[in-house]
Amino acid sequence: MSNDNQVERVPDAVIPKRRGPVLSRVLASLVGWSVFFALAVGGLGFWAWGEFTEEGPLKQAQVIVLPEGASRTEITKQLQDKGIITDARVMNAASLVNSFRGGSLKHGEYEFQPGASMAEVLNAVSAGRVLTYKLTVPEGWTAQMALERLNTNEVLTGDPVQSAPEASLIADTQVFRRGMTRAKLVEDMQAAQAKLVDEIWAKKPADSILKTKEEMVILASIVEKETAKADERPRIAAVFLNRLKKGMRIQSDPTIIYGIVGGAGKLDRPISRADLDTVTPYNTYQIDGLPPGPIATPGRAALEAVVAPVATKDLFFVADGTGGHAFAVTLEEHNDNVKKWRDIEKNGIQLPGQPVEPVDATTNEVQQTPLPAVEAPPAATPDPLITEAAKTAEGVNSVPAPVEGEGTKQPVVAAPKAAEPPPLPVEKKPKPAATTEVAAAKTPPKPGSVVKVNGKMVPIPLLKKAKP
Repeated sequence: MSNDNQVERVPDAVIPKRRGPVLSRVLASLVGWSVFFALAVGGLGFWAWGEFTEEGPLKQAQVIVLPEGASRTEITKQLQDKGIITDARVMNAASLVNSFRGGSLKHGEYEFQPGASMAEVLNAVSAGRVLTYKLTVPEGWTAQMALERLNTNEVLTGDPVQSAPEASLIADTQVFRRGMTRAKLVEDMQAAQAKLVDEIWAKKPADSILKTKEEMVILASIVEKETAKADERPRIAAVFLNRLKKGMRIQSDPTIIYGIVGGAGKLDRPISRADLDTVTPYNTYQIDGLPPGPIATPGRAALEAVVAPVATKDLFFVADGTGGHAFAVTLEEHNDNVKKWRDIEKNGIQLPGQPVEPVDATTNEVQQTPLPAVEAPPAATPDPLITEAAKTAEGVNSVPAPVEGEGTKQPVVAAPKAAEPPPLPVEKKPKPAATTEVAAAKTPPKPGSVVKVNGKMVPIPLLKKAKP
């Protein structure tokens, strides 16, 4: 066969591929990349969530101050540098997400507990759960005492506050944060006290003898110092108000103390008769009506007591030996209460500065301990707790019995002075020994005899036999 007869093979036709629209290809590509990024972000988020919620690196509680004006990045870096969190980037991202919901990192002093997670740290800082401190001014303290506590507080800042009007600082517990200044805390306490006084004053009955808020505070401060028993305050307030209505002096011992020591608040000795007789602007034994200012900071209960006293005609009260007081309408009733108090004193209540001599329980004999030299009041001197002037009916201000106060829970006693020692105990004998006159030249008397020395009969004790 010749070459001419060879069949030439025609190559297969090339069929071109159809390409879709450009938009479809772009979308497909985007979907693919989106899935990839979603998986990547999901994995990263899963890792970050684990870091965010797992236990933190702290081994013990730590206090840290986040400064005012610091940015989010600065705060998270400080938290990482202090070892409170492990990764500032995770904390920063979480706080950024939190800011979209209105949250922000707040400055202040924080305390973080061991093992606190970043989630717990972020919640605390976003909520502003900073450390708080307390300062308490008890009822009955003076302004000077309150300022001493406030000025020595190490958390408060600023210059010490030198003075404040008496009873102007509320008796309460103040809660504050680090950075609070002393001046600002005093300002807040004064505002709170003024608000309380206005609130109580609005409840005052129209017929009250108290004409101003200042008078209410003054009397309430005296009531506050007279008793620590809340249920007695309205009745003690009634006694003072009844006396004021009758033109009687209120005669409160705490006012004497304030006239002596002022804002120092406490007297380091019992009140003496000289103190009662010394005229000061605050000595209500010597002045009519109320003193010129309060003597302490009254609490709410004392303020309420003077505007809502109990309905009573009581004019006197004295300690009853239980921590409370016995009240009386008449002087006679009061004298009986005073006598009961005297009996309580004699049966074991120890007067200030007068030690009780020790007694041997086996022999009931007084041991040889020197007795305090105390002079009994002369018979002509009336008892200071039951003295009443007889001129009330003539329209002259009476001087009623002293009203027992915080400063003298024991009645006033005479100043000590030298006195003869008490006679020594004598053993009983079947027959009394004969009385003999002792001269300087004679021999000493025998034990058991009674001798006359300088006109006084003095027993000579028997010698005790030594025990086998």
